[in-house]
Amino acid sequence: MREPTCTFTGHRSKKLPWGSNELDPRCLELKKRLADTVEAVWSAGFHHFICGMAEGADLYFCEAVLALKEQHPEIRLEAAVPFLGQADHWPREQQERYHRLLQACDSRTVLKEEYSSDCMMERNRYMVDHADILIACYDGQSGGTLNTMRYAIKKDVQILHLPLLP
Repeated sequence: MREPTCTFTGHRSKKLPWGSNELDPRCLELKKRLADTVEAVWSAGFHHFICGMAEGADLYFCEAVLALKEQHPEIRLEAAVPFLGQADHWPREQQERYHRLLQACDSRTVLKEEYSSDCMMERNRYMVDHADILIACYDGQSGGTLNTMRYAIKKDVQILHLPLLP
């Protein structure tokens, strides 16, 4: 029997109301709510977390889990990487952040060697298939976050919705 597992879905920076401005008060508020939610999930007995490592909200989740892990070393963070080279075309600063966070994860699951049109969806399904609870930062837009939430509903995975503030 696998241990209770939490995963995450959320928007990339280009879909966030504040874009890549992480000093925006709405971003800071989301990061706080995300950290509080991760801590509540941990308190409920979830010590295994899976992060899809996408640019944007995924990296906020990764940072929140790693911050909590500093106080609770029993936490295990798995990076679900859709393909090798995921961050290769990101801005340099984001690439460095990605690699630093990836290095801090306890394990990595790489779903494909190279990019393919379905690798992100495959990564999202992997995360839901291996989770009992999904934290979702979602604002109603169509795309990968909505599709992941729909798949979680189909698989009877509980969703904790953190709405984005406009």
